[in-house]
Amino acid sequence: MNDFEFHSPSSLEEAFELLDRYGDDARVMAGGTGVVLQMKQRLSQPGHVVGLRKVPGLNSIGLTGNGSAGGIEVGAMVTHRTLENDPTVVQILPMVAATYHHVATPRIRSMATVGGGLVHGDPNEDPPPTLIALGALVVLTSSSGRREMPVEELFVDYYETDVQPGEILTSVTIPQQPPGSGSAYLKFLPRTADDYATVSVAAIVTRGNGNTCSDVKIVLGAVGMTPVHATQAESLLRGQTLTPENIAACASAVKEVVDPLDDFRGSAEYKRDMAEVFTRRAIEQAIQQTLENRPAA
Repeated sequence: MNDFEFHSPSSLEEAFELLDRYGDDARVMAGGTGVVLQMKQRLSQPGHVVGLRKVPGLNSIGLTGNGSAGGIEVGAMVTHRTLENDPTVVQILPMVAATYHHVATPRIRSMATVGGGLVHGDPNEDPPPTLIALGALVVLTSSSGRREMPVEELFVDYYETDVQPGEILTSVTIPQQPPGSGSAYLKFLPRTADDYATVSVAAIVTRGNGNTCSDVKIVLGAVGMTPVHATQAESLLRGQTLTPENIAACASAVKEVVDPLDDFRGSAEYKRDMAEVFTRRAIEQAIQQTLENRPAA
């Protein structure tokens, strides 16, 4: 790791000024779990690191909207551990709490932040598939204003996001699941519980009249340069009866859209097969949840 100067601004305005002053030689640090690792591996060698820990207003969790139309707004500096255990999140967005529980170890989750994890751009991380399936939005703020974009559009390429020079991801807004829906996040781990997934899948199924699927969202992680939203597979199940045959056809279709790499967690062919298997399981678990949440007659 090269020598660098650490800055600890006490406001967003001060952070923006530092980013404008040092330009490409500056790097923002949130929790630090990703940035420090990249610096140790010499993948990133900034001369100036701008820490956000003292900036107020970035570590809150609040409700947005009303009733089923609402959701939560999460500050970028909220830790994974906090989001995992927050009573409001557990109550209205249990899928989010469960997904963040899957991240690494309690020690890492206590340091890693929601915003830092997303800006890191790692396609193997757990939260992005769930956030994309739920239609979450990020707010990117700079000295010239703010812009909002879907989490799905944030990821551009391998470890690359659409965060522009001078911008800081300041919050994430996560809607609730649609009424009548069930969800599941599954992570296939061939090694240890704190490892990156070989394949991960987030699925949300909304049940219509009878045994039909009125809507479905399927997003996979660790099987491409960015998270993979399997829209073609979704179209094979949306509007169809939730039969084992239709579910299997939907799951099989994800093999055509994933593009995994060969690595020590498995070959690309193996990962494609596991993408199909875990997509089917995630859909089945989401459907089962719709039955369990159905009001008693």
